[in-house]
Amino acid sequence: MPRWLREFLSHETTPVLQFLKYAIVGGMATGTHILVFYLCALFLLPSLTRNDIVVRMLGISVAEVTDAQRAWNAGIGNAIAFFFSNAFCYVLNRLFVFKPGRHPWLIEFLLFFGVSGISMLLGTSIQSWLIARFAAQTTIAFGANLVTSLAINYAMRRFFIFKG
Repeated sequence: MPRWLREFLSHETTPVLQFLKYAIVGGMATGTHILVFYLCALFLLPSLTRNDIVVRMLGISVAEVTDAQRAWNAGIGNAIAFFFSNAFCYVLNRLFVFKPGRHPWLIEFLLFFGVSGISMLLGTSIQSWLIARFAAQTTIAFGANLVTSLAINYAMRRFFIFKG
């Protein structure tokens, strides 16, 4: 195995490389979240309308449901996607990014999910506040949400959940 790959996969690495690995794993977890959410929305919990950009891009038909049912289904689908993407993220962070062992694995797992949930709530609150208070563009507010969640998750995972 080439030296650079060994270093990249090792827990013993520089903070910059560790953060890069964290960002890559986070991107993969975000992709997992999106995939699971849309699989739920299409096949398990109807959450999309005929006018939805994904429905139009894929050229598919979807079941028509009321807005209230769609909102409920989307929330449940997002919770399911949150679980799968965070489980995926936990495993990869444990294997490739951070040193495990500060806590027993079950405590580590629960802390990982707890931090993710809190950062999601804080990031979403900031996003909503920016839109409601300053009429910020949704994309900019969503970016602030992502940055907030990323910063909280990285710091908590590095310094409190894992060994570093």
